[in-house]
Amino acid sequence: MQSKTFGLRGVSVAVALVIVTLASPGAAGPAPADRQQVLATMKRATTFMVEKVSTNGGYVWNYLPDLSRRWGEMEARDTMIWIQPPGTATMGHMFLDAYHATGDEHYYQAAEGVAGALIWAQLPTGGWNYVADFAGDRSLRHWYDTVGKNGWRLEEFQHYWGNATFDDAGTAESSKLLLRLYIEKRDPRYKPALDRAIQFVIDSQYPIGAWPQRFPLKSEFSHHGKPDYTSFYTFNDDVAAENIDFLILCYQALGEQRLLEPVIRGMNAFIVMQMGPPQPGWALQYTPDLQPSGARTYEPNALVTHTTTTNLELLMKFYKLTGQTKFLARVPEAIDWLEGLTLPPGVAPPGRTHPTFVELGTNKPLYVHREGSNVVNGRYYADYNPKNTIGHYSAFRHVDIAGLRKRYQEAKAMSPAELRKHSPLESGAGYVPLSKYFVADGALVGGLGTRTPEQAIAALNAQGYWPGPLGYNSHPYTRDGSTTVTRGDFGQTYVGDETDTSPFKDETLVGISTAAYVRNMGILIRALQSSR
Repeated sequence: MQSKTFGLRGVSVAVALVIVTLASPGAAGPAPADRQQVLATMKRATTFMVEKVSTNGGYVWNYLPDLSRRWGEMEARDTMIWIQPPGTATMGHMFLDAYHATGDEHYYQAAEGVAGALIWAQLPTGGWNYVADFAGDRSLRHWYDTVGKNGWRLEEFQHYWGNATFDDAGTAESSKLLLRLYIEKRDPRYKPALDRAIQFVIDSQYPIGAWPQRFPLKSEFSHHGKPDYTSFYTFNDDVAAENIDFLILCYQALGEQRLLEPVIRGMNAFIVMQMGPPQPGWALQYTPDLQPSGARTYEPNALVTHTTTTNLELLMKFYKLTGQTKFLARVPEAIDWLEGLTLPPGVAPPGRTHPTFVELGTNKPLYVHREGSNVVNGRYYADYNPKNTIGHYSAFRHVDIAGLRKRYQEAKAMSPAELRKHSPLESGAGYVPLSKYFVADGALVGGLGTRTPEQAIAALNAQGYWPGPLGYNSHPYTRDGSTTVTRGDFGQTYVGDETDTSPFKDETLVGISTAAYVRNMGILIRALQSSR
């Protein structure tokens, strides 16, 4: 998306789904597809998802072939939809992408169905929770009290706050879909929901420019000795970056001058919350007095290498958007600090160079472990031992120091005056159209892997979906976890004992997935573009 709009990240989680490498082609592939075959396949797959899979226009992530079980980040009921990508809004973005590629109103109507589900799920404050339940609030609360409460590693689902979340781009991606739909035909039906989403992002921003993870603010879920983190200033999972990106897209598409101030204030927050020497990095979250903080109990109060890397990339993008050198001023010292954290050979697994967590004041790596067997008797703890770390949250990261330095030098060489001249944030900038493709954009610039359009067509089964490994399974909820520790070593597993409802890896489970639909539709859209 970056090449087509001035947005920072677009629907980054959804785009990532498109560029996943697919199966390599066999020695003898099917005959080359013509345009009509591509169009027919896209239509059949979409009809199946809309008519057979969707719940009132919404989606989760994965389904068994008979739809008897379904999952988002956790197992869901058949009345529920998932807001997090690659769920409901991701499907809506793909439908709109397909509409732009084909001109077929069938896809626009499918996107409208998704928008209807999202508008139903939108909270009165204007944002979205991770999930919504068409059976009502009582049903959703019961899900949280059973399935959610027993997900050992999924602490964000262990309590029902009843407010909206910015985590995992669900609110941002949903808001962007409403913006795209409104801009498409200026249909007034979508303006009230879009206005609520914009106001939600504005209302939830702190004066310092940062955003909380959840809003309206609450502090009711303290556990394992840690405070409720949901009101803290949040960088984790691109909360700030996604909100800034959404406001920029609205500014360029709607021309609302009032959106410029929160955009600039949001950018400035990255400068304010960079730590001072000798540790000029960033944390996942910050307390109101600007102290680094973790969130979940497997996130210690520490500085974080991948968050620091992401924020450095964003500061360079902020410079390109504004021409203001303040965004570059402390980039070099942060890169130097990251370079000094490079682990010696033999500590990190191949391809990883740095620890995830760095202790405040010492620069020592912190490594997270767990003991116990479920959410009731288990606990997480951090120490200096890099062995036997938890399996569901990586203890090590890859940081491309040379790449960071190169991108910094490239940005520094750009003229501030020239950058401002072409920035959509300048007061004289005219209307800047949104990208035609949000999810399929990765397909149009390559990187979709080796599956060909012909293989995508051949892989669609008789029912009308692309079957494939779902990647994970879970224990159905039967009872709450016990204080008695089950025998076994769950220190590095994705799931604990049979009462743990957290998903675990399972490559044998095959079914229907929104990710497979998005990937294959991206391949076919690319084929349509290349045939023109």
